[in-house]
Amino acid sequence: MFTGIIEAVGHIESIAQSDKGLALKVNSGKLPLEGTGLGDSIATNGVCLTVTELFANGYTAYVSAETVALTGFAHYKVGQKVNLERAVTPNTRLGGHMVSGHVDGMAKCVERNALGEAIEFWIEPPAELARYIPHKGSVTIDGVSLTVNQLDGARFRLTIVPHTALETTLVDLQVGDSINLEVDLIARYLERLMQGRSAEGNASQGVTMAQLAKAGFA
Repeated sequence: MFTGIIEAVGHIESIAQSDKGLALKVNSGKLPLEGTGLGDSIATNGVCLTVTELFANGYTAYVSAETVALTGFAHYKVGQKVNLERAVTPNTRLGGHMVSGHVDGMAKCVERNALGEAIEFWIEPPAELARYIPHKGSVTIDGVSLTVNQLDGARFRLTIVPHTALETTLVDLQVGDSINLEVDLIARYLERLMQGRSAEGNASQGVTMAQLAKAGFA
């Protein structure tokens, strides 16, 4: 589990490709690796990767073929900058939101504007993910926890404050770029819960909108 608060920007040092996925070596930059062990998780541009080997300045990890197909790793090259975050601990400050590191799909930057010292982006997600993105809800873009400030159909607007821009790869995000998108995991679980017993092939509706409204959730 992660928070979407980026600790460092690293870059990919090497990529070994096979029909089963990718083996990566990541230079972790200023990310503290003290206390990190083999098998630990590091979110790499929003993708939860398991450390398979540690070095003084980085780690190696394996990316499965399924993950490659769903994320930007399909087109990353050596030198690609990546946002890095270690998994949370029980005493971690939850400064962002609950992030699983399981990317839902690729979104695209369709507009970039200067907003004083901040940057404003309009993002277009895959149509099937738009329903999980509410106004003032949370999304994760390349591992960065962000708040949705405006909706326009499926598209949504993000405002990146100067500190976040400079401490992540978002400072380099340009129109036309593809980015890893993880929607709020609570929305995904809620949708499944609302299917109720029908998810098991049972006709029962389970939780309904009327019940949610009565309880103050809708």
